Amino acid sequence: MNLLRSPLKKMIASLFVLGMLLVIAPEFVQAEHEGKVQILLLGDSTAEGSIPRQLKPEGPHLERILEQLLAAEGDLPACHVVNSSLSGEYIRRLFDSGRYDRDAAKLPGLDYIFIRYGLNDRARREKFTEFFPKDFHELLARLRKDHPNALLVPMTVIPFANEEDSKKINDLVFEVAKKEKLDVFDIYPRYATELKKGHNMLNYRRYPLAKVPEKYHALVKPFVSGDRVVVMANELDPILGDLPGWYGDRHPNLAGYNVIADETAKYLAKILRDKKAEK
Repeated sequence: MNLLRSPLKKMIASLFVLGMLLVIAPEFVQAEHEGKVQILLLGDSTAEGSIPRQLKPEGPHLERILEQLLAAEGDLPACHVVNSSLSGEYIRRLFDSGRYDRDAAKLPGLDYIFIRYGLNDRARREKFTEFFPKDFHELLARLRKDHPNALLVPMTVIPFANEEDSKKINDLVFEVAKKEKLDVFDIYPRYATELKKGHNMLNYRRYPLAKVPEKYHALVKPFVSGDRVVVMANELDPILGDLPGWYGDRHPNLAGYNVIADETAKYLAKILRDKKAEK
């Protein structure tokens, strides 16, 4: 009997070859966890999209749109995107709440991690200009430790606050990235450019029901969530658009998240092609 032809012998040989691949080329297998490049999004409500998920639970939402745009390029590896962002979160809370250890530290095979914080940090972190950079450095250190093979990508915030406040946040992001020798994915300019096409085109409307004239309560009833009128886009603008503060909530609607997804796909596609060319 020729043992080389036996199923057991073939299985042992296959395992030996696989073991050699793991030893010789760990960078190869890392990039293809479960057959796909693994991408993590870490951020706050402008990355999570809780209201669009509430209004249109079937989506597709940011992470799926990003996957679809990358797949549409045709020459890129299959990608899987995990959106581990949370409304109200800032870096210190990410750690202190235990969410980092629970939701981010042990994710397997991460290749790219996009990090977008700063808006809530500025509003809620004491001594923001001092502690935000320290928190950011701490987050990058933890990510390097837990995901040593991942490329870390700090991002600027979108135009949520006014231009001056946004610049203060983004300048700190650039300073941190420079010290860490990382490239910044500056998404602010693209989003700002899109807003020039319509200042309220990329944000949903979330407005206290108590401030809506009572004669319109029957009209807005299908849009009421709790004590608020919540509308994805401009359906009610012709009737309620003159109410003070109607456009006050600047969180992205689905169109806003599509801007983020499109610009992220363009940024990542270049990295993936450059990496492919190096092989």
